[in-house]
Amino acid sequence: MATEPILFLAHRIPFPPNKGDKIRSYHLLRFLAERYRVHLGTFVDRTEDREHVRALDPLTAGRLVVALNPARARLRGLAGLLHGQPLTVPYYRSAALARWIDESIRAYAIRKAVVFSSAMAQYVVGSRALQVVADFCDLDSAKWTQYADSKRWPASAVFRREGARLLEFERSVAAQVAATTFATAPERELLARVAPELASRLHVVENGVDVDYFAPDPARPSPFAAGELPIVFTGAMDYWPNVDAVTWFAREVLPALAERCRGARFYIVGMSPAAAVRSLAADPRVAVTGAVADVRPYLQHARVVVVPLRIARGVQNKVLEAMAMARPVVTTPACAAPLTPDARRALVIADDASGFVRELQSLLAGAGADLGAHARAAVRADYCWAANLSRFGQLLDGSTVRKSPDEVARRRDSATPTRGAGAMP
Repeated sequence: MATEPILFLAHRIPFPPNKGDKIRSYHLLRFLAERYRVHLGTFVDRTEDREHVRALDPLTAGRLVVALNPARARLRGLAGLLHGQPLTVPYYRSAALARWIDESIRAYAIRKAVVFSSAMAQYVVGSRALQVVADFCDLDSAKWTQYADSKRWPASAVFRREGARLLEFERSVAAQVAATTFATAPERELLARVAPELASRLHVVENGVDVDYFAPDPARPSPFAAGELPIVFTGAMDYWPNVDAVTWFAREVLPALAERCRGARFYIVGMSPAAAVRSLAADPRVAVTGAVADVRPYLQHARVVVVPLRIARGVQNKVLEAMAMARPVVTTPACAAPLTPDARRALVIADDASGFVRELQSLLAGAGADLGAHARAAVRADYCWAANLSRFGQLLDGSTVRKSPDEVARRRDSATPTRGAGAMP
């Protein structure tokens, strides 16, 4: 039984694992709970998530879950404009959480900490008593800068400022903690490029997928009507890059595809659909499901899964889950680039709307029949949570045993992405 205490701070409750950041933080929490007595400090920002707090009992020795009101948090964030701070840091600032952290460190003699997302590092940076590993997952500052490029003024100016200020903060955090981790080599390289003096302290811990849970089951019934050719997208549908992706697909890809493939229907599967997403259901060729009890039937019985993200950072869990379910996946170069060569070879990559139409028409007609099997084999080999997260144990122990950044980069770049359903070996 684990006896050593550890502090784990996450910006959002790591349960249930039903969206990108919570999937990674949940598996990280499980990994830590097998080795340490975990003291968890986190926020809950959705009413529906509050009922899941007790589910953390088996994984934690102690915890504080702070209710975060998004409207009030945004007001706190605006204070960053007055003080030259990134808006993200005061957004996640809580005096109650800070007190609990200090009290827990003293009461349980905690000497190690893992922080999930750069904003949570504000609670532990500068502490000489703690061995801190900061899991940035992605470089959030780059995300804000990318957002700025697709927004109009004044939002573009605010987002660009946030990108610049947050980069300064991320760089400062990485200089003060023992190690900083990223989900992909490209995200690590973004920070290493602007802070080369920190390169040796920046590490890659890739995501995983639960291939036992996300597995085809011949007894699982289909949610689709007979005669349909279902094309499926999954994700949290109040997340702007997801909203942008499905809106673009429904308007720029689906009409031309439907002319060529009678029966094609686009299913948008995921919780909290924004108004812009709900409005897409006015087209009878689009179905917006909202939250579903189990996403697996939609993935398993999809003819094709699409991930047309135009704004993407790091590995997309929705891609790994669809691949684990042995489905053909059509996605953008931005989503494919962070994946391993074997995983990229099992995808179909389209650059623009005409490319999506062409590849989907081919797949809906029956091309690439073995693509799904190759996809599942690739994620089984390269995206095992236990194997990938084992590097956290090395970092917390101060071990330097790991793949070098150059080795990871070579692994990523050693293959050319597939660009067509018929190109699969």
